[in-house]
Amino acid sequence: MAPPSPLFPDPFPAPWADEWFEDEYGLGMVLALGEARQCFRWIPPGRFLMGSPEDEPERFDNETQHVVILSRGYWLADTSCTQNLWQAVVGSNNSRFRNDFTKPVERVSWEEVKTFISKLNQIVPNLVARLPTESEWEYACRAGTSTSFTFGNNITPEEVNYNGKFPYAGGGEGMFRDKTVPVKSLPPNIWGLYEMHGNIWEWCADWYSNYPNGEIIDPFGPPQGTHRTLRGGSWIDDGGHARSACRGKNLPGDHSDLIGFRLALG
Repeated sequence: MAPPSPLFPDPFPAPWADEWFEDEYGLGMVLALGEARQCFRWIPPGRFLMGSPEDEPERFDNETQHVVILSRGYWLADTSCTQNLWQAVVGSNNSRFRNDFTKPVERVSWEEVKTFISKLNQIVPNLVARLPTESEWEYACRAGTSTSFTFGNNITPEEVNYNGKFPYAGGGEGMFRDKTVPVKSLPPNIWGLYEMHGNIWEWCADWYSNYPNGEIIDPFGPPQGTHRTLRGGSWIDDGGHARSACRGKNLPGDHSDLIGFRLALG
């Protein structure tokens, strides 16, 4: 028997999927749990430049540009994990912005997220949920682009939830919402992923470290460290921190109303 193709999900649909479809963004499957519904998008394998070029405005030294090859496709949640989904699995919700359970869950540590994922995998037969790696996260955020943001070389608060009083690279000032927004409030990227920039920082699986030199295949970060990687920027940060290449980090036991996560599968 031939091995499964890395270009196409196998199986499709997965046995846990309540819905599956193909649309202008590609393949999708939906997980339903209580009142929560989480759509996952198929991200095909590929090669991309991770990090930022030296002439990108407001870049940091930890964004050394290098080639990454992701040899197999994977599923990525089209939104950050909502408070609805967290509540359905954990039975409680300590988020700051609890006025709307379709907002992303926040104030969750990396360690609590790992416990959540373990419970979710026990509840849903045949589900293999996890956190995305940092390279998987940036690859999906960029969705084939090489600009500072998936939307181009600048952003507005109509596209991204960030502190519009501190725009990126000479852009015009805009609104500062001073809170998270419900998922799918703002436009998706061309792979159907919402709020990859801004709203909340998202935990990744990797320990934080400097990038390696040269081309690397399926990177996963070092085997140990002190901080876990964060991506995406948040509702309180300036525009530069929402760039596709921008990296954050935090201790795995820390909580913040700026931090949540997004699930991956496979």
